[in-house]
Amino acid sequence: MTHFIDPRLRAAMLPFWPDADSIGSHVGGERIIGSGATVSVNDPATGTVLFTYADAGADVAAKAAVAAVAGQAEWARFTAAGRGRVMQAVARAVLASAEQLAQLESLSAGKPIRDTRGEVAKVAEMFEYYGGWADKFHGDVIPVPSSHLNYTRREPMGVVLQITPWNAPVFTAGWQIAPAISMGNAVLLKPSELTPLTSLALAVIAEGAGLPTGVVNVLAGFGHTTGQAALSQPAVKKVVFVGSVPTGRLIGEAAARRLVPSVLELGGKSANIVFADADLERAAIGAQAAIFGGAGQSCVAGSRLLVQSAVYDRFVDLVAQGAAKIRCGDPLSADTEIGPINNARQYDHVLSLIREGAEEGAEIVTGAHGAARDGGYFVEPTVLKNVTNAMGIARKEVFGPVVAAIRFETEEEAIAIANDSEFGLAGAVWTGDVARAHRVAANVKAGTFWINSYKTINVASPFGGYNNSGHGRSSGVEALYEYTQVKSVWVETAAEPAVAFGYAPGLRE
Repeated sequence: MTHFIDPRLRAAMLPFWPDADSIGSHVGGERIIGSGATVSVNDPATGTVLFTYADAGADVAAKAAVAAVAGQAEWARFTAAGRGRVMQAVARAVLASAEQLAQLESLSAGKPIRDTRGEVAKVAEMFEYYGGWADKFHGDVIPVPSSHLNYTRREPMGVVLQITPWNAPVFTAGWQIAPAISMGNAVLLKPSELTPLTSLALAVIAEGAGLPTGVVNVLAGFGHTTGQAALSQPAVKKVVFVGSVPTGRLIGEAAARRLVPSVLELGGKSANIVFADADLERAAIGAQAAIFGGAGQSCVAGSRLLVQSAVYDRFVDLVAQGAAKIRCGDPLSADTEIGPINNARQYDHVLSLIREGAEEGAEIVTGAHGAARDGGYFVEPTVLKNVTNAMGIARKEVFGPVVAAIRFETEEEAIAIANDSEFGLAGAVWTGDVARAHRVAANVKAGTFWINSYKTINVASPFGGYNNSGHGRSSGVEALYEYTQVKSVWVETAAEPAVAFGYAPGLRE
């Protein structure tokens, strides 16, 4: 097939691929062009075709699995400290290419350059953090009631399949790859077919810093073809998926049929709770950041704004006034605060849910328009009030810059509304009452919860959801448990052991 790459994109790719004439998968240190159907990706900021490439397909997925097995065997020959040193080198290499990587992310994913620069810095931090853990996460000696020495080993799973979304491609790639390889695993990474470029670039950077080829392989293609083929590979011993609930169910079921464990990080409809005694101006700024950052394309977005009745109208007006001032435009402009929705399908979804909310009786305070900037997928920051938690706009994940303001009276009612959702990924409370803050944090069913702040995330802190927001944890030391399996080893130490069916006579519990 004939590949098309926008000249601006080609220039952004050159630091990573000097011969950037086509886009393919990164397998065993080599670029492999797929042979499947054409994937056509539009520029989110203009709506025009940005690049095309061929879906990797089953053959490339099979080659990637073979490369990962070989890469994992090579990686296993490194000492734990040696793995850590390589990962520290990867972190330095990411920082050395930070501006080029941020430019590529901004252009290909439609994210503001001010955001992508921060996200690339966090990717480096992820490799630093997990590089430090490589030789510090280990087994234990267990004082068993017998003459044995019993100890445990933490061993890698082997080859891990990681499937990542389009909303934060390079950030999510680092978030998943770093803990996996820290523990000695190899990775098959299948990014969204819409945003494969920075994941591919990250693999190139890592190998340039000393990571053995085959440890990280990136498959460019569709989920229903390439992703499914990767999941069927016998070499895959763990599956990690970040994305929507319906797709997460399908992937979890497919993994379960193979008796392969999975980590699912799915959607959210997070409740951002504001009490009358909060610092309202500070809370309003926090509420804007919670939902409008990244154009609302965040699984933890504070899309349900629960406000106590006594300050409801005043607070909603504060949020709306701030929303109207947010600069929406060209992702590569340093002045842009939010960029476009990533793709046409999601753009239509966001606008349809706004319309549905209005039809159900919600009042649009500001925004709601699809801004036709050069044909791009821009949606203005939108605030809806007089929303009830029974409305679709309060129950469905919008994944756009749209906040639904819901009124409540009491602390108990706020908690009940927050928990009346299929999701449980995140939430927050704004209040001047310290005891209330901790009560609410304890009673809202969410994997991450903030008090008088929102959307602070760090690689050292565990992340994951309750209910339909998924299971398992990414980041923090908890992620290392996800990427290892424990082995119990028993060593007989008695000179003349007398053990029958696991019981040693003469030894007392």
